[in-house]
Amino acid sequence: MMSVLMRLALVALLLLPLAGRAEPLSREEMAAQILPPFTLGEPLGENEVWSLLNAGGTQAGYVFETEPMAPLPGFSGAPINLLVLLDLEGRFEHVVLLEHNEPIFVSGLGEAPFHAFFEQYRGRSISDSLVVGTPYGGGDAGGGLIYLDGVTKATASVRIAHESILAATLQVARQKMQGVATGPPAYPDPNNAEILSFQDLIDQGLLTRTVVSNAEVQAQFADTIWEDDDPAALDEPEAPYLDLWIADLGPPAVARALLSEDGYAELQDFLEISGSDEPILMIETGRHGLVSEDFVRNTAPAWLSVTQDGLPVALRDSDILVELHPDLPDALQDGVAMILRTDRRLGFDPTREWTLGVEAVRSHGMLQPEIGSVTLTATYASDPRFFLRPEITGPLPPWQEALLNRQTDLIVLAVFLAGLLALLAARMNWLAGLAQFTPVRLGILAFVTVFIGWWGQGQLSIVTVLGVLRTALEGASFAFLLYDPFSLVIWGVTILGFVLWGRGLFCGWLCPFGALQEFAHHVGRKLRLPRIEPTEAWDRRLKGLKYVVLAGLVATVLIAPQHVDTVAEVEPFKTAITVFFVREWYYVAYAVLWLGLALVLFKGFCRYVCPLGAVMALGGLLRGRDWIARRAECGSPCQLCRVKCEYGAIQPTGEIAYSECFQCLDCVTIHDSKQMCVPLILEARKDQRVKGVAAK
Repeated sequence: MMSVLMRLALVALLLLPLAGRAEPLSREEMAAQILPPFTLGEPLGENEVWSLLNAGGTQAGYVFETEPMAPLPGFSGAPINLLVLLDLEGRFEHVVLLEHNEPIFVSGLGEAPFHAFFEQYRGRSISDSLVVGTPYGGGDAGGGLIYLDGVTKATASVRIAHESILAATLQVARQKMQGVATGPPAYPDPNNAEILSFQDLIDQGLLTRTVVSNAEVQAQFADTIWEDDDPAALDEPEAPYLDLWIADLGPPAVARALLSEDGYAELQDFLEISGSDEPILMIETGRHGLVSEDFVRNTAPAWLSVTQDGLPVALRDSDILVELHPDLPDALQDGVAMILRTDRRLGFDPTREWTLGVEAVRSHGMLQPEIGSVTLTATYASDPRFFLRPEITGPLPPWQEALLNRQTDLIVLAVFLAGLLALLAARMNWLAGLAQFTPVRLGILAFVTVFIGWWGQGQLSIVTVLGVLRTALEGASFAFLLYDPFSLVIWGVTILGFVLWGRGLFCGWLCPFGALQEFAHHVGRKLRLPRIEPTEAWDRRLKGLKYVVLAGLVATVLIAPQHVDTVAEVEPFKTAITVFFVREWYYVAYAVLWLGLALVLFKGFCRYVCPLGAVMALGGLLRGRDWIARRAECGSPCQLCRVKCEYGAIQPTGEIAYSECFQCLDCVTIHDSKQMCVPLILEARKDQRVKGVAAK
């Protein structure tokens, strides 16, 4: 009966689901998603891109769904489809969630956090370096990357959605918006070793000078309340108000010509650490200065701003003490100098012209002064001969971002898994023979529950299996797995465990919900609650139930894939581990029911119902050896291991049913113990009798 059920489940896993992608929105449905003052225009050709019209009926941007251009599968195997409203300059007017099947939102956290995540795109540009998460190391986002707050416990899902938005939007930008810079920015060529003099810098436009007189500033404040609030400008109208020198220090040749040896060395050390920053030297020899009195180092100067292609570029102080080259003129040596930085990953291209805005500020009045300002401008562009252009730049791919954001967790997980594998592979018998084996095992399970489960969100689920199945058979991409590297590592180790031990590695040592049930079992024993244990016949029947549940889930993928997440709630993992019991009461009651039952029925869910356990049992067919040692006496006459096995994984013959073995090592402990193993005890007594007879 059992083998038949396993074969049926295996066949079900290999069936071909034919669910296609969702139909695109009709014109009426799409128009209903667009709020005033905008309206929907006409289709603009391929990829189902529509025009976005303003109140006057002229084109204001583009409207499109992400799924036709970027059908990246989510964890259920179905893409996350969004409606994007993009203006003509490449800025997001709105991002609307249309359809998804992400389990954590469908019946976990609810839809509100997912919708809130997409609100963050409003006003952002496709030229911005948008990153999901927080700056590495917990610092600020000063480098120019723009961080979108993720959703706790759903980071992988929002990364998939983010990548879908960017992939589709960039396609539209390349087709429709040639004026928006979407290509990779240039970066300094470290091998350019030209020798440049100060005059070379001037002649070649590598060091530019912008002079604005007091009279020119005064003219901009004319006919305002601030026109008489700068006595120095009135007394010396031809004197320079702003005398600004600008140079891009990214090219080493330029930096060596402008900085002292120590200053150049400090800059290179800074650039080696920062990686993607472009350093800009500014020297002000006029009366304006560069920063206000309340300026704080390593922040963005309030008086300075940069734009390129009409889009703002983040500019920050590099906090480097500027030491100029001793051969520079005294006027520069006496000026106010600072090195600012901008991040090329933002899309800033040093070889294309950019504009510096310098704010000239005046105040009027004494007690509550009114502040007025005008903006003075200077343009600059570096010579392309000092730069290289990569084929791929910008923000890291989302899977790399995921790795970086979880690198500490991944290191801890890798150390733990390496230790556990080494212990079970090389020192299993030693571990099973420890007098304190049970406390040690429970300590490991506690770590699994807290770190892997609640902290790391590494509870594997049947939802992932079904998503992989659907993705594979639809010929879609498996990239969605990379968005959750923490779980992917556990999957990898689990699959390795199939070959080495069968299903036992995950089910016995790495499943957080299984660990919770084992803790409940020990609590039940401490409380001396009665035990419930089905008869052997019923135990066999009930163990087949999980294969029926698995087959039902696969059938749902085939027949009604939109309901997969609902029926997958047969797993209480999401409730107990993912959202830590913060859900609707009926989900919580279901999870608590299984944990309560575990007080009197040993790991009932794992043994009888768990569809993931059925997958693990099928995966265990890859096992290459019988790793639990047996003796000829096991089964006949000795039945001790079979009686002690809580999982009922030992047959009357003494053979191990590896499809039901959870690798608890109880039978290994008995097998190696001269105090517990009946054949060893009988053999020891026989030896004692022989020695006694010989002594006589």
